[in-house]
Amino acid sequence: MSRAAGQDVVLPVATLTVESLAESVLLHLPALTDALVQTIEDQNPAYRELDAVPRQDLWRSCHDNVARVVQMIAAGDNPGVHYFDAALATGRRRAEQRMPLDDVLKSFRLGGRLVWEALIDEARAQGMAESEVLLDVAGKVWEVVDRTSSQVAAAYHAAERYLVRADEQRRSTLWEGLLDGRANRAFVQEAATVLDLPVGGPYLVVAIDNLVDDDCTTTSFARRLAGIRVCSAWQVRPQTVVGLLALGTESSEKVLGLLREVVDAPAGLSGVVSGLAEVDVAYRQAMMARRTLPAGQIDVAALVDRLPEALLLSAPELAEQLVQTWLVPLMTVPAAERELLLRTLDNWVSAAGSVRRTAELAHCHRNTVINRLHRIHQITGRNLTDDGLQLELGLALRAFRLFPPSP
Repeated sequence: MSRAAGQDVVLPVATLTVESLAESVLLHLPALTDALVQTIEDQNPAYRELDAVPRQDLWRSCHDNVARVVQMIAAGDNPGVHYFDAALATGRRRAEQRMPLDDVLKSFRLGGRLVWEALIDEARAQGMAESEVLLDVAGKVWEVVDRTSSQVAAAYHAAERYLVRADEQRRSTLWEGLLDGRANRAFVQEAATVLDLPVGGPYLVVAIDNLVDDDCTTTSFARRLAGIRVCSAWQVRPQTVVGLLALGTESSEKVLGLLREVVDAPAGLSGVVSGLAEVDVAYRQAMMARRTLPAGQIDVAALVDRLPEALLLSAPELAEQLVQTWLVPLMTVPAAERELLLRTLDNWVSAAGSVRRTAELAHCHRNTVINRLHRIHQITGRNLTDDGLQLELGLALRAFRLFPPSP
């Protein structure tokens, strides 16, 4: 309290004292920076253990942020937004360096304590160590540190969101490149690193109908496959869930068995290919294998078990011609008779043209089989006893299931 022109005038002594103390502390900024760097390295081991922040980067960040904190204290109650430039830059940079936010904020608290101690030391050196001054110093310091920390966290989260989007976009680009056949060495190596898969070794690709669009499902698939030492990476696409399966030393048969246990949707499994650079071939095979499944059937169709169907799907005009030649004429007979004759043809092909074996499969007398085969000959004009027709008929029956004609 002091008097001016006969009036009592209240001067903000404590505030002015804090501001002047802050100005004095700025003169010792390099030494304060050195002390803070050492304190962080001693008391915040993540910086040392993760080795994500170079020491020169840490020193510069400490220097700039301590300077801004002290400058804001010196500026009084209304510091401009430009005072947060160092905090914003630090938040962004630490997110890019993948430094955990908790450890970043811990360093700011350590810096706040160091600034507070420096202000107290300066107050004592100037003989102004009254308790009221000390309380004012503490309040100012932690108010500024809290505001600065909020800016750090906001910048960190914004950068983190951007990085997540960028990572997702890059991951998606790598997936598309692999499945499209971009096989140059540098690209494949980057894809292997990002997807955490080996570059070489045997691979399978599985393509599963995307019925639920649930990332938890792919996590479950990956966990089950890891249980048999098969590394995998998964991508959820609009219509299909695609899995890259690095077999290691496991057999494709074992993987197929596991997939049939865990997959509850129509799916296709490729043949084995060599290395990540060939998964585009395996992807096409898996998609082809999926197409061999009849509508509504839930199974994992392995390409190696469905090569004739895959061949027909790859040549739909020829498949249609086989159906037209062999089976479309049967569409003219009543449905009950048609089904009976089609089952007889299936049994005939399975029995390799043996009348006796066909009769066993059809659970009827061999003469009944002969009569049915004669009836088929009458309708189609094709003689089933001609050499080579069993293969053609077998393909026609498979094509019929893939491309059923309208009755």
